[in-house]
Amino acid sequence: MESQPKHSITLPLVYKNEENICLPLVINVLAKYWGEEIPLQEAALRARKYPRIRGSIMIEGIELAEKHGISSYIYKGSIKDLKRKIDQGIPPIVILPGIHEIVQHATIVCGYNLEESRILTYVPEPDTIGAIPETKFEYEWEQDDRTTLILIPHDMKDLVTKEDLPFNDSNRICFEAEKLRYQNKTNNAIEKLRRATETEPENPQTWCMLAGLYNELNLDEAENCYRRAISINPKYYMAYRGIGNYLLKKKDYFLAEQYYTNAININPYRFGPIYKNRAIARLQLSNISAAKEDLAKYLEQTPNATDRNDVEETLSQL
Repeated sequence: MESQPKHSITLPLVYKNEENICLPLVINVLAKYWGEEIPLQEAALRARKYPRIRGSIMIEGIELAEKHGISSYIYKGSIKDLKRKIDQGIPPIVILPGIHEIVQHATIVCGYNLEESRILTYVPEPDTIGAIPETKFEYEWEQDDRTTLILIPHDMKDLVTKEDLPFNDSNRICFEAEKLRYQNKTNNAIEKLRRATETEPENPQTWCMLAGLYNELNLDEAENCYRRAISINPKYYMAYRGIGNYLLKKKDYFLAEQYYTNAININPYRFGPIYKNRAIARLQLSNISAAKEDLAKYLEQTPNATDRNDVEETLSQL
């Protein structure tokens, strides 16, 4: 980056080896930005509770940051809000679609370019930023209901008013419920989410996460919860994928194929394994040619698929 663009924030460079599942890179970057050092040893101690978990447990990182003098807010944002935060010197974390086998990921918005109408995002490489066209960014962000996380020092809390933070309470509960699920405290997670749907019933994330827990327990309540999430946000990718998985287990292959297709139409490159699931439904519906296309797409979009040999063998026999 030869010169610092207008409406942008310079963030500290943090490398991949400075994160673990309980200290996601985005949390570590913002802690350092605010002058707080979170010892990796603390994160490593927390990580011992999750020996078989891949990825990041965001709430653990948030709680670590809070322990070190930082306040957190998790809410439904907007482009206008992002720009206002940037101009206040507050870099927000946003949840965006993933790729390959990662269904979603967190990134930091570090600026915006008015002339080119682009949102600038943090890239953990020297002198590098991402630049996403604003319309594309907003479309993709909407797929996770524009989830936004801001971290600020306790003594700056006056910059934030809770009236400007829709779904802050219920989004926090979603993050906490995810942690409880990883700790095999599913009933506690369900109870928290049920209360959240009562207090903030228009948050699709609580309905979708509640549906996911019901689905894991093979409870029929999952379907209505997924449908409620979709009715609130028709672009909510995770709900379409989730209800597709639910219907596949119920052997309703016709509807499962439809919901997988809805998810793929929203974002065809977000999650490679969804093509394998749709292929299973299509095989049961005797749509062999479409199933073959899906299996080929699955292998194309999931380069590290552990079942690649099996899928290739299946393709050769169809």
